Amino acid sequence: MDGQVGMQGPRARVSLGFMRIVLFGATGMVGSRIVAEATQRGHRVTTVSRSGRSPVPGVTAAAADATDPAKVAALAAGADVVASACAPPRNGSDPKEPFLALNRALVRGTREAGVRRLVVVGGAGSLEVAPGQALSDQPGFPEAVLPEALAHSAVLEYYRTVDDLDWTYVSPAAEIAPGERTGSFRVDGDRLLTDADGNSRISAEDYAVAFVDELEQGAHTRARMSVAY
Repeated sequence: MDGQVGMQGPRARVSLGFMRIVLFGATGMVGSRIVAEATQRGHRVTTVSRSGRSPVPGVTAAAADATDPAKVAALAAGADVVASACAPPRNGSDPKEPFLALNRALVRGTREAGVRRLVVVGGAGSLEVAPGQALSDQPGFPEAVLPEALAHSAVLEYYRTVDDLDWTYVSPAAEIAPGERTGSFRVDGDRLLTDADGNSRISAEDYAVAFVDELEQGAHTRARMSVAY
């Protein structure tokens, strides 16, 4: 729905049915909130991380590396959707190629498991501030996070070549941090959403609401969506 902003009003609903969701990168700031939101709605979530710990008590947890397509396929077998909240490496090296490799492994493993849907946590740097102008290309974009932003951008371009899975790339606002779950936000496509003061932000909790909405509804198949206040 690029070019058309959708308003999402406050709500705290529980799904009438349930989905079987396998979430990689489940223990981070965003991943843990996606788990909490999905389980609150009654979905059956398997959380996957290197530690094998679940951020929510009582949720099935597994230890695995998302860069191993065979492990991805084994864990995804029987799922309705595979989701990823994995982040690029943050060890000081260039994260582009390792993050591309991880996402290629996710795609391969999802295919091998026979699951058609893959929804991933994306980045904000590639969102457009004007047609053809990415946020990460603007003067003053923080140098410290530029390599990660470019890695996310490369991953988005990779997903746009994937035509046999129903993937969705979910970009947050420029600023995302722990906060309040209001259930009220805007959804768009490739555009950076800003408020009346020019700020682009979203709480991790409301981002998780939008992410689980997409898991349930599949409204942005083979596309990127953005979420912000």
